[in-house]
Amino acid sequence: MTTPARRDGNGVMAASGVAELGADTLAGRNSYGEGALVACDQVVRIYTGDGIEVQALQGLDLLVQRGEFTALVGASGSGKSTLMNILAGLDLPTAGTVKVAGRDIGTLSQRERLDYRRRQVGFIWQQTSRNLLPYITAAQNVAMPMRFCGVSPRRRARRAAELLGALGVGHCADRRPDQMSGGEQQRTAIATALANEPYLLLADEPTGELDSATARDVFAGLQTANAELGVTVLVVTHDPAVSDTVSRTVAIRDGRTSSETLRHDVSDGSGRHAVEYAMLDRAGRVQLPRDMLDQLGMRDRVRLEAEPDHIGVWPDEGRP
Repeated sequence: MTTPARRDGNGVMAASGVAELGADTLAGRNSYGEGALVACDQVVRIYTGDGIEVQALQGLDLLVQRGEFTALVGASGSGKSTLMNILAGLDLPTAGTVKVAGRDIGTLSQRERLDYRRRQVGFIWQQTSRNLLPYITAAQNVAMPMRFCGVSPRRRARRAAELLGALGVGHCADRRPDQMSGGEQQRTAIATALANEPYLLLADEPTGELDSATARDVFAGLQTANAELGVTVLVVTHDPAVSDTVSRTVAIRDGRTSSETLRHDVSDGSGRHAVEYAMLDRAGRVQLPRDMLDQLGMRDRVRLEAEPDHIGVWPDEGRP
């Protein structure tokens, strides 16, 4: 949750719906991300090809604390997968800083990034076929990452059995992927991603190819990884059953974090209470929801006024 910023005078609204509130509202944030497991600070990723430049991330800020289970949502092309690939060490930012467990991803050598992917982060793809080797069993798939890290055969076998059991697929230990259902494959993929006890588990649409009942089982596996095994989980999803269940959902729009929804259990046990916040980035920008902009006809610029406990935002009245 962000606290209200204050500033005298007027601001400018860009066509994209970003209100420029000024960097002076962020004084005292020099220690941005201190203590967080994931700290993305003004991250930019630009792709260039055939003379065309595409800005996939445009100054994105994101903090994820240890032990959180966070859902990442947004329209296709918003930058979600680009961010996940950077956090996984599969890609590098063009500008800005990405730190995971204190390691600056952008400064790692190729060898260090390989070590990072093996030991500190686990990744689950949407396509089940990308997560597991098809010609070996579930237990062997889970043991494979540990083998690359020099873990003894006895310890590999013990941990593989423990993880498969914890995720409810112990009965699949001796089965190859083609002998398992899609849900069993994805839960085995979670076990494989957790083999080397990573700090962070990334899942890119892990339930996208599954029916709703099977998707619930896979999501339960991610919850197990988070609650019982203590792994921080960041999942990209379009499934409301997932995004509406986690305590924190972060929305990305146009390459920036645009809003965040926080949920908590109601004290009387009647359900969960959800509050949506607009995100104030490190440059003092906030993305206003498109439906609100359209409803009030806001475009190009807006008028800001500082109130005792909030900032008022009004459409431009057209006066010079």
